Amino acid sequence: MSRIRTVLGDIFPEKLGLTLVHEHVLVDFVGAETFSKERYNAKEVFDVMLPYLAEIRRLGVTGFVECTPAYMARDPQLLASLSEAAGIHILTNTGLYKEPYLPRQAFESSAHHLADHWIEEVEKGIEGTSVRAGFIKVAVNPGHIVPIQQKIVRAAARCSLSTGAVIACHTASGIAAMDLLEILDEEGVDANRLIVVHSDAEENMKYHFQTARRGAWVEYDGVKEETAERTLSLLRLMVKKGFEDYLLLSQDAGWYNVGELHGGNIRGYDYLMKGFVPLMLAKGFGQKLVNKILVKNPTKAFQIP
Repeated sequence: MSRIRTVLGDIFPEKLGLTLVHEHVLVDFVGAETFSKERYNAKEVFDVMLPYLAEIRRLGVTGFVECTPAYMARDPQLLASLSEAAGIHILTNTGLYKEPYLPRQAFESSAHHLADHWIEEVEKGIEGTSVRAGFIKVAVNPGHIVPIQQKIVRAAARCSLSTGAVIACHTASGIAAMDLLEILDEEGVDANRLIVVHSDAEENMKYHFQTARRGAWVEYDGVKEETAERTLSLLRLMVKKGFEDYLLLSQDAGWYNVGELHGGNIRGYDYLMKGFVPLMLAKGFGQKLVNKILVKNPTKAFQIP
């Protein structure tokens, strides 16, 4: 049986509900070699961020995919506390990002060794906790993928093959997306185990179409008031081509920024529900399509078989 792996344990897929597939609660951009959990107060982060999660829960959001990677302030215990308090199913991740947020072992270890560690985080727990990762978060550079990121993608592919977890890859480049799909194909991973994150940053629509045609998820996660018309245009083009089954939407919003007073200038998670969904409906997309993109597709993407 398939399940969704949340920070509070596995749930049946139909329990996930309306989901924001790419958001952040806490991020530290200090760099992997300097990062430490002593750099922030988890209680303060909890107090600052809980109202933002409570607000979207009030708006009907029940699923929340937290995409902060290791060495950038991924905090599974904090997320578990927030999940319980807000009544939202939160997913956290395993994997690694890109330079300068890669620890030394990312360069020294083989793809196989990295994959073994990530498999353990999916199946047993993260950093000695009982909180298990529900997906794999990695990143690639724009353009053709450089060797260190190729290794990380191969490690993610092997983790996905072993666990069934989906790979969410920070991409933002059509050329990189094509490279990603080739590497996954070489590793024997089905394209539907890949989410091409920040697809809306790619101007050339041919890459959007090719990604969906291969069966990977096309994620438009820069949704905000300033980008609403462009996102609507992207959705319209994809739906016209028959690719609505491969679309994911989110905001890449938040977050408590470590090093700034009280987390700095935090962007809430409510615009998609308060502003963008009503705009979609007003522009003729229909409630059925909204439900597919925000409920059905996330449930399918994040299932662990």
